[in-house]
Amino acid sequence: MFVPTLTEGRVTLRPIRVRDAKTLERELIENRSWLRTWEATNPQGPMSFDTRASIRSLQTNARAGFGLPFLIEYDGEVAGQLNVSSITYGSVASASIGYWVSERFAGKNITPISTALASDYCFFSVGLHRIEICIRPENGPSLRVVEKLGFRYEGLRRRYIHINGDWRDHFCFALVREELPVGVLRRWQEGEVPVGDGVVPESERIAAQRAIPITRA
Repeated sequence: MFVPTLTEGRVTLRPIRVRDAKTLERELIENRSWLRTWEATNPQGPMSFDTRASIRSLQTNARAGFGLPFLIEYDGEVAGQLNVSSITYGSVASASIGYWVSERFAGKNITPISTALASDYCFFSVGLHRIEICIRPENGPSLRVVEKLGFRYEGLRRRYIHINGDWRDHFCFALVREELPVGVLRRWQEGEVPVGDGVVPESERIAAQRAIPITRA
């Protein structure tokens, strides 16, 4: 699949390249404490930290049509990554978005702009119908992203993804193309996001705080 370069103001999404490995590795190391809490892990054991191999895997997935791996830049400087993954076609026509941004770039609206750019490309160029974002209940900055963009809250997924050494609950949010005749980015910029769409109901926040029993063999 073709991975485009998308730009809005000072934010650019561009295809990730193998030659980005050293820069990305430095960012990941420098932001280790910032990112570790939200980092996907392997329930079978430690994952190797091989940035080049990770980039090649993302590129292979993109060539097969199942993903769109982007590098996020701010004023030309590497600021993070955004991946569109689990792309499916036909009667489902959906994908998921995940991202990270370096700590020094926090608070500059880089993540909502990047997410909106990628979502609009998926809706209007790739032809997908639904975009999903899943976020840990404790991840306040990411919850603000979906609230800004108006991703609708769809429910609590128990022990959904292995993060930072254990299976973690996630809130699920989504948008479908019919909701967005003007696109995700323009709707947000013009202040047309429906109030409350990205807000998690208090009852669901309380439910997320309740641990579920774990049975062991």
